[in-house]
Amino acid sequence: MAQHNQLGKKGEQLAVDLLLKKGYDILECNYRFDKAEVDIIAQHGDTLAVVEVKTRSTSDFGNPQDFVKPKQIKNLVKAVDEYITVNKLDLEVRFDIIAIIKNGKSFNVEHLENAFYHF
Repeated sequence: MAQHNQLGKKGEQLAVDLLLKKGYDILECNYRFDKAEVDIIAQHGDTLAVVEVKTRSTSDFGNPQDFVKPKQIKNLVKAVDEYITVNKLDLEVRFDIIAIIKNGKSFNVEHLENAFYHF
């Protein structure tokens, strides 16, 4: 497996661990619909948290959260709309980003709630 793929998998596991520690229920990981892949769909109370995980080996080229582009957001919204419809959910929806930067042997993990879209 390529090193960046391993880093991404590690980042997603760190994100799941953080959400579980914060009391979230993980409903889906790597949910796919059409052209989108939603990293994590989790529930916290009456809120459905749609979480995009961005992991980088360095912040030299910008913060991880800066790499979520408008087209990706549009695809995520479409995928989550489908997920809500198929599962007949009636929850508030919030889009979060968990930004992870490798720092030597450790990781800096930041959970940005309501990061880019709300409906």
